[in-house]
Amino acid sequence: MEQFSHKKLIVISLLLIHAVLVAYGATRHSPNLNEPGHLVAGLSHWEYQRFELYRVNPPFVRMIATIPVCFMDIKTDWSHFHERPGARPVFKIGSDFVIANGKDAYWIFTVARWACLPFTLLGGYFCYRWAEELYGFLPGVLALACWCFSPNILAHAQCITPDCGASTLGLVSGYYFWHWLKESHLSDAGLAGLMLGFALLSKGTWIILFGLWPLMWGIWLFVDRKSVTSLLLRKQIGQLAIILGIGLYILNTGYFFEGSFTRLKEFQFVSQSLRATEIDQGNDGAFSSNKPSNRFTDSWLSEIPVPVPRNYLLGIDIQKRDFEDFGRESYLRGEFRDRGWWYYYLYAMGIKVPLGFGIILILATFQAVLHWKNNESIRNVIVLLVPVVVIFVLVSSQTGFSHHLRYVLPVFPFLFVWMGQSAEWLSHNTKLAGFTLLTGLVWAVASSLYYFPHSLSYFNEIAGGPLNGPNHLINSNIDWGQDLKYLKEWSELHPEARPLFVCYYGTLNYYGQSDIQALGVDAPLPPISQDREFIPPPGWYAISVNYLKGYGWKQPKNGFAYFQKFEPVARAGYSIYIYHVEE
Repeated sequence: MEQFSHKKLIVISLLLIHAVLVAYGATRHSPNLNEPGHLVAGLSHWEYQRFELYRVNPPFVRMIATIPVCFMDIKTDWSHFHERPGARPVFKIGSDFVIANGKDAYWIFTVARWACLPFTLLGGYFCYRWAEELYGFLPGVLALACWCFSPNILAHAQCITPDCGASTLGLVSGYYFWHWLKESHLSDAGLAGLMLGFALLSKGTWIILFGLWPLMWGIWLFVDRKSVTSLLLRKQIGQLAIILGIGLYILNTGYFFEGSFTRLKEFQFVSQSLRATEIDQGNDGAFSSNKPSNRFTDSWLSEIPVPVPRNYLLGIDIQKRDFEDFGRESYLRGEFRDRGWWYYYLYAMGIKVPLGFGIILILATFQAVLHWKNNESIRNVIVLLVPVVVIFVLVSSQTGFSHHLRYVLPVFPFLFVWMGQSAEWLSHNTKLAGFTLLTGLVWAVASSLYYFPHSLSYFNEIAGGPLNGPNHLINSNIDWGQDLKYLKEWSELHPEARPLFVCYYGTLNYYGQSDIQALGVDAPLPPISQDREFIPPPGWYAISVNYLKGYGWKQPKNGFAYFQKFEPVARAGYSIYIYHVEE
């Protein structure tokens, strides 16, 4: 009993430290690029039971985030709502929300972020629980520590965006599916189906589980095919159908069955994959039409009722359209181009993950190979690494654009559980391996905490840290609009820094500087010039890293890149560089 209490205390202590880090980080950052949209979308789901807003992501995480906000004294502005195929008015509505609430928006977003704390605590607990059941107590603690101090988990656990919540729910659903694979109990099937539904409601990525789980089940049986009986096969086929059916039911329930079982022909799609391949004849020959349409209209499939909510399918369609958009700028190692790179996410993992984690991963893999026991070891590889490989391949194949490491965040908890087995080196009397493991863990934790609470801007030592990070990656990997609050505080501490001109990357300045003025930063836009030798008028300038590097979204491409020839005198966080131009 005493030993159990000590184990429990260790787990609770790690989760408590993680909760404090996340809760504090949530108070320090301004709303990122996507958060205003998620907040107003969540409010619209509760108030109107409608799901058009932010349909590219399922609603569960933002609905949890906005529960306490519904009871706060807030102001909303829905005047810019409109609906048409492919429409995304949510960003303008989110901007209107911030303007309407002014500086109170900081507190509103903090409360919404705190409401998402259970997601990250649940993720950490199930990293521990799964690794403990597979390998033992110390591996469980190691997996938990990897979750609790991962800069990428800390970064996204501080936000109301769905990435951390989806990573957690994908892990929990995988855990219960593994339990069902082992035992074939109806209760495990029910829990797996329930968590499948919640995973589907957290992020569209998890729709792959409808194909992935049957595949994993087939491989699982094949590994130990000699023990498979016809009775077991029939039993598991029936229970697998129950799992998928429950998941589908939970998905539709989460949308209040809005538009469920709409006939396929009644949709208007905008992605190349789903819209009709119409050909318009122009002066220069034939070209494909980009008008919303439906390739299934004249097919026998058109009469089939689609068993998912209407806005869930439309959201997948819009997301697919975004990945097909070869006109969106992507950035890697100082190069811009109109499409992405297949190796982008592997490269990003190499420089955005602590090097100590890499050491632990290598030790875990050696542990798995050198202590290969039986079919059970093969099955562990199936349940932990097959989802990692499939998600990586799926995301990397979408080369329309490459922007965000967070797209592969759902693989992190599976890797943490796998890495947990490296703790077994501590019991093998192999001093060198044990020392290497502890060194890797301490290095990873120290590296992560050194840059905290700027976890979103984290880059490891190979990349040169956050100061050199923009030479490798931009966008949400370092600059997601999260440091406006730090700029506001810096400006208040430096009243001599006037006039102050600001080019800030985030939803809030897409529709005019009045947005950032609402949050207490009263500053005009700097002069725009694509001449690298341009010298701006004397004054103080704060430039977001994305625009400093020449990113052209919502601002002219290279419109502020001329600041690269100046040396910054200060920074707001790691994403806003401050310059002083004198006579």
